[in-house]
Amino acid sequence: MIGLAANLAGAVIGTVIGCLFKKRGISKRYENALYVAVGLAALGIGIENVTENLPKSHYPVLFIISLVVGALIGTWLNLDKHFTNLISKFGGSKLASAIVSETLLLCIGALSMVGPVMAAIKNDNTMLLTAAALVFVCSIIFGAGFGWGMLTVPPILLAWQGGIYLIAKYLSVDFFTGPVVVEISLVGGFLVIATAFSLLKIKDIKTLDFLPALFIPVIFFIIKNLTGWF
Repeated sequence: MIGLAANLAGAVIGTVIGCLFKKRGISKRYENALYVAVGLAALGIGIENVTENLPKSHYPVLFIISLVVGALIGTWLNLDKHFTNLISKFGGSKLASAIVSETLLLCIGALSMVGPVMAAIKNDNTMLLTAAALVFVCSIIFGAGFGWGMLTVPPILLAWQGGIYLIAKYLSVDFFTGPVVVEISLVGGFLVIATAFSLLKIKDIKTLDFLPALFIPVIFFIIKNLTGWF
């Protein structure tokens, strides 16, 4: 639980510090520079996730199916439009993109997925504490760039890491390890790249419409574990 608390604190405190910087006044020139910096960071992290996990995948078609099915479900539900309309009332469409971007950056990857598992089964918070340091820095940058609306992200991060912790602690010790983490990280890598394209104004991709893609590998492995298929 220490690791989870550290991540939550890092996200909240980092965002507040960033927002205080923004409140003191950041010129449009520096604000645009922050957008580009965040976009480049997201692009690098997304590419790293894809290149690192693609060779490890034992189901090379799964990420394609996940993206296609996820996009169809998200588009049908109109997730991006509903979320953007909601957030636009408080801080504009850029804030909506920033929330999605930071959420994906903080939640996707071994530190944020394997870390809670290690804390649950071995009481080892090393990975989560490492993640907390990255969360703190990342939250400062997003807070400085996009303001108080970024405080939406810490509860999402806690729900994500806490959910994995509870599953590992009380339901399945090994579900969020090995192949599951690889496939979720692979799909997540493509989604992070998509958010980077939007932040860098390369192409306006409705990333939130692709969000259901993250759950397709989870469903796949649940079916696999229950039936013994594949």
